[in-house]
Amino acid sequence: METRISMGLQLGTWINPEKIARKPNNSFQFFQNYGEQRLYRIPATCHLLAKKIRFHGPKILKVSCSSEKSPASVLEAGSFPALLDESKIIKIKSEEIEPYLNGRCIYLVGMMGSGKTTVGKVLSEALGYSFYDCDTLIEEAVGGSTVAEIFKSYGEGFFRDNETEVLKKLSAMHRLIVSTGGGAVVRPVNWRHMRKGISVWLDVPLEALARRITAVGTDSRPLLHHESGDPYSKTMKRLSTLFEQRGDAYANADVRVSLENIAAKLGSKDVCNLTPTIIAIESSENIEDKKEKELGLVGGNMVSTEGFGERIGPEYQHVGLGN
Repeated sequence: METRISMGLQLGTWINPEKIARKPNNSFQFFQNYGEQRLYRIPATCHLLAKKIRFHGPKILKVSCSSEKSPASVLEAGSFPALLDESKIIKIKSEEIEPYLNGRCIYLVGMMGSGKTTVGKVLSEALGYSFYDCDTLIEEAVGGSTVAEIFKSYGEGFFRDNETEVLKKLSAMHRLIVSTGGGAVVRPVNWRHMRKGISVWLDVPLEALARRITAVGTDSRPLLHHESGDPYSKTMKRLSTLFEQRGDAYANADVRVSLENIAAKLGSKDVCNLTPTIIAIESSENIEDKKEKELGLVGGNMVSTEGFGERIGPEYQHVGLGN
């Protein structure tokens, strides 16, 4: 990406000045970042018209940005962090991980209300994969009954048996994004099916989940009907119990996407402000990290682009599935 600056430079919190390399032709090059960790690895070069650049304070600027995959656009001061909009970023990241996926399915796991369906639909559109929601498939298989009705009429065991059967059938297919139920991780047989693809854990703070679920109501959440008290308190209590039972199982996923970490990179404390596309971008980036780890490229190696050495930011901890 090439960025032309007419006056000065204002660095957002997403760019680390220490990771900028000044070049002889009065330009510099950096990797676009959110906080200390990069969200994606598109190298950018800024050609400076001014003779000297100092980073002692913010400057007003207007920039023109272009890259091979993005047409030129002019950005006013204050909009610099949006060099590429989310839709373009997720498309680029999807193109980068698609060869590594090689048609393998992506299974999204996580607690109820963690956004598996909304994030899954973004990923499926970007990758050109088909999207399936396990709960919806189970409801269709049982004649259109809702998950809550299935739990009430047949019990949780019946639901879990159908869930395993659905995952078994989906695991024989390719190019799918699969949103699993919150409890799908508790059965080892389900992991055997999901190991045929890439599993991604959407890790959302319980407080945020409780607020989100309380706001939309708990009628469709059969596992939340056993606590007394106000809606938020009983939801939070039940979620805490469920996470204690499932936390280790979620950690079996190939990739962990922490919404808390994403929000921190963006300088926010509220994960509820994150868009599904931002979460999908982070998921794609972490899948790429997994690829590089397998290839032995992650762990402090230097990535050189046109003579510019950029140290890869701290990698996430990926927990293997084990036996």
